[in-house]
Amino acid sequence: MKKALIILMMAIITFFTVCAQGTGTGNKQTGGNMKILIAYFSHTGTTEKVAKHIQSLTGGTLFEIKTVNPYPSDYNACLTQATEELRANSRPALSAHVSGIDAYEIIFIGYPIWWGDSPMAIRTFLEEYDLANKTIIPFCTSGSSGISTSVQSIRKLCPKSKILDGICITNANRSRTNEMIEQWINKLDI
Repeated sequence: MKKALIILMMAIITFFTVCAQGTGTGNKQTGGNMKILIAYFSHTGTTEKVAKHIQSLTGGTLFEIKTVNPYPSDYNACLTQATEELRANSRPALSAHVSGIDAYEIIFIGYPIWWGDSPMAIRTFLEEYDLANKTIIPFCTSGSSGISTSVQSIRKLCPKSKILDGICITNANRSRTNEMIEQWINKLDI
């Protein structure tokens, strides 16, 4: 009986050791060769859902970008504030910061499209850190606008970073969000 208990305990320890190490299936961060950060700004929760799905596929660390002064929940008031920030080229203060950014090699950056571009809080985030030699992968959500203008903005802010092709989830393709994200992640070959 004692011998059977020892064998059972050894099997359990082996099982949990293998599970803790992971098999790499569905996780592009295999072997611990790279650290992935998924930083996102989400006003209504839509971009957050995309960020969480990316996290489930990559095993990356989630970080929500939040401003010190939250944007109004009223749609028109939010648009007014976003317009004023864009015109003034402002950098809203952020309420949280990533510690140990140097450890991350790949940074997914997510945001809604406001007035054809990323919110100004994204610029604050990108300028706060030295992202030279890091891979930045943009993703966004939008009613109907595309991602190209925001990617141009990111390239200007991070000229020493490698910027990969991003993805834009619009209202027209929202029903296929998870499928689109999975195909996109596989194409990135990270």
